[in-house]
Amino acid sequence: MLLIGVNRSPYTRRVAITLKAYDVPFEQRDLSGFANRAEVRARNPLGRIPALVLDDGETLIDSGAIIDHLDEAHGRNRPLTPASGTDRRAVLRIAALMMGACDKGLQAAYMRNHTPAEKIHQPWIDDCNAQVTNALAAVEALVDPARPYLLLGRLTQADITAFVAERLARLGLGIDTEAGMPRLRALTRKLAVEFPFSSTEPPT
Repeated sequence: MLLIGVNRSPYTRRVAITLKAYDVPFEQRDLSGFANRAEVRARNPLGRIPALVLDDGETLIDSGAIIDHLDEAHGRNRPLTPASGTDRRAVLRIAALMMGACDKGLQAAYMRNHTPAEKIHQPWIDDCNAQVTNALAAVEALVDPARPYLLLGRLTQADITAFVAERLARLGLGIDTEAGMPRLRALTRKLAVEFPFSSTEPPT
């Protein structure tokens, strides 16, 4: 199995963490949608990462679709996204909030980093950052410091997506999660030392 993408991307890292959590052997090719456009587009016509090449040669794209496959193929009786019911909806709600926060955070970063200075629209950046902050604050309100994970007493996609979104906000956007979302920051700090997370940390 081959994972295409860099773990600086929250979408790629989400998949890498999931593969590690399921103990699925895989290789990773550190390709960027910016620096390696032709190679990425050879696997995904959109030119986006991640892509996951299965052992039979089939290529899956989009982190949500990839994770849906991994849950089905490797989740057995304890998938990281529950198969049905209220537990599934609760995990998916947090995952939607956190991946939406990543979408908005990257839009802000792209505007700031890839737009000519005279065309940068700061109110748009500020609005994106506000949406990221509001989404993180909503998850912060759900964190119980007495519990090891957000939901169900075990690792789920709620934790994985919260981890990658908080990291993007803190390191990529300069949002002070330590001050503004201390319970969420404490959770992500704890998760950071667990193997699926520590083993996928991108180089600084």
